[in-house]
Amino acid sequence: GMSDYSAFIASKTHAGADDGFRPLWLPEYLMPFQTSLTEWAVRKGRGALLADCGLGKSVMSLVWAENVCRHSTVPTKPGRVLLLTPLAVAGQFVIEAEKFGIKVSRSHDGTAYPGITVTNYEKLHLFNPTDFDGVVCDESSILKSFDGARRGQITQFMRKVKYRLLASA
Repeated sequence: GMSDYSAFIASKTHAGADDGFRPLWLPEYLMPFQTSLTEWAVRKGRGALLADCGLGKSVMSLVWAENVCRHSTVPTKPGRVLLLTPLAVAGQFVIEAEKFGIKVSRSHDGTAYPGITVTNYEKLHLFNPTDFDGVVCDESSILKSFDGARRGQITQFMRKVKYRLLASA
């Protein structure tokens, strides 16, 4: 009956779920609103940072990713986060990260480096989701412009990763 259906729908919802953890690192250089947003996203575990251009989406995404790496590191394996960006932005992320003292490695071939790996959406098919503890989709509004197959590929990848963040203006 209808109540079975309601229960089924309720079992599918992610709303309100906290699947994250208490942040391990909230650097001094974040502005108070950035600290609040980043802390919220880390505690959610799966969330979105929808902030206008110029509000520091990149640094918040990087701090989120660094928290996931630190939280997921065990003696036998360092934590790993894949940061997906449009092609034009990938190099910029590496430079930006350096400014903030966060190590990011650029990968063109599917290599999952310890810590944060940045690549562009077009290279996603080379990567294995089981290599990563977290994934960030930067400029996630770009997903609307991808065809169904590309969008499906990104969605499938993200579903297999524990911590997920969408970041977009």
